[in-house]
Amino acid sequence: MKDLEIRSGFDPNLSGKRAECDGGGPVPGGRYAARQEFSGTLTGDYRDHGEPPWRWYLMKELTRKPGDYPHDAVWCESESLFLLDA
Repeated sequence: MKDLEIRSGFDPNLSGKRAECDGGGPVPGGRYAARQEFSGTLTGDYRDHGEPPWRWYLMKELTRKPGDYPHDAVWCESESLFLLDA
């Protein structure tokens, strides 16, 4: 299987914007996934995977995350990202 090429970049227009994103994560003890919600501040950093590009934005300073989520940041898929700051 071929590794996906990753292209990194920075969008200054999103840096410092508050946002929400949702995604899926495993349910403990099972084979199923559940919706997970995150809120925080976008860094402006992004990564594109594949062709056509599938864009992910980095969110830090999380103010909402699942209780068992161990990280201080999360990558949010662009279609699941909602800006709170205009």
